[in-house]
Amino acid sequence: MCTGIPLQVIQNDGLRALCGDSQDEQWVDMQLVGPQEEGTWVLVFLGAAREVVSANRAKNIADALKALTQVMNGTLEYDQSLFADLNDREPELPEHLKSQLNPVNSTTR
Repeated sequence: MCTGIPLQVIQNDGLRALCGDSQDEQWVDMQLVGPQEEGTWVLVFLGAAREVVSANRAKNIADALKALTQVMNGTLEYDQSLFADLNDREPELPEHLKSQLNPVNSTTR
């Protein structure tokens, strides 16, 4: 499984950039998203930026990863703030599954 990590551009060096979060800094391949300004958030998979994301989206992803780490360590105490984007929201099925919710009209014989 490959997990995207949100990192912020610290220093731009053409098609690579020094990116980091509160715990780590690393050089990231920027070829798929192009050069980005300092302060821009990118989603990084296997050392390459795959998507430019907003600061809010980066925070939501980082919070979800924090919760996942706590679950894996057996230390999670439910904290709604870690899934702020899911609070007060009904789950939604993907479009291809919504049609399966409607019961097929059957006739009695």
